[in-house]
Amino acid sequence: MNGSATRTVAGVSVPDTTIVARTLDYARLEYEPYLFNHVVRSWLFAVRIAQLRNIDHDAEVVAVGTLLHDVTLNERFDGPRRFEVEGADLARVFAREGGVDERRAQLIWDSVALNSTPSIGLYKEAEVALCTAGIGLDVIGFQYERIPSEEIARIVQEYPRLNMKRRMTKCFCHIAEKRPETTYDNFVRDFGERHILGYRAPSSVDLVANAPFDE
Repeated sequence: MNGSATRTVAGVSVPDTTIVARTLDYARLEYEPYLFNHVVRSWLFAVRIAQLRNIDHDAEVVAVGTLLHDVTLNERFDGPRRFEVEGADLARVFAREGGVDERRAQLIWDSVALNSTPSIGLYKEAEVALCTAGIGLDVIGFQYERIPSEEIARIVQEYPRLNMKRRMTKCFCHIAEKRPETTYDNFVRDFGERHILGYRAPSSVDLVANAPFDE
C-alpha cells in the first residue's frame, strides 16, 4: 500500500487515509444498508485478491472505485444513461473534489463504469480489474475460490447481505421498466426480459441490417 497508514476491517488490512475515510462516510450517507454492506464487501474482496496474488495496485483507487460503484443503483434512478456511467461520473467528481489527480480519477471512472462488464474490466489496469473481481465475487460468486472460505465468512458476518439478491433484483427491474433504453447493452437487459412485462430490447442483427447504407 505504498507506505500508507492501514487499519483492519473484518480481518483485512486496508488503507487508512483521508480519501478512503471520506469515501466511506459518503457511502454510508448515499446507500441503503444492504448496498453499503455490498460495496464494503466488494472492496474487501478486491483487497484480499490483490494481497493473495501479490498484485501491485493503487489501494486508494481500488477503495474509491469499489465503494462508489453502485452509487446510482437505487429506485430513484432516472438515467439518462446507463446507471454505471452515471455513477462513474459522480465518482470521478467526488475523487477530483478530494484532490485525486486526473489519471487516478479516470481509473476510478473506469472501475465504476466497467464494474459489471468483466469481459472488458478484467483486462484493464490492475485497479479496474481488482474492482471488477471483488464486485463479481460478491454478486455472482466469481472466483469465489480465490479467497479462503473462513475469510469470506468473516467478511459476510461483519457486513451481512441483508437480502441482497432480492433487493438488488428489484433495483434492476426498476431500471429496466423506467429507463429500458439504458439497459439494452448491459446485464440489466436480462432482468427486463425475465421480469418486466412488455420489455423488448432491439436486436443487434436488426440494427446492422437496417443501417442507413446501401450495402
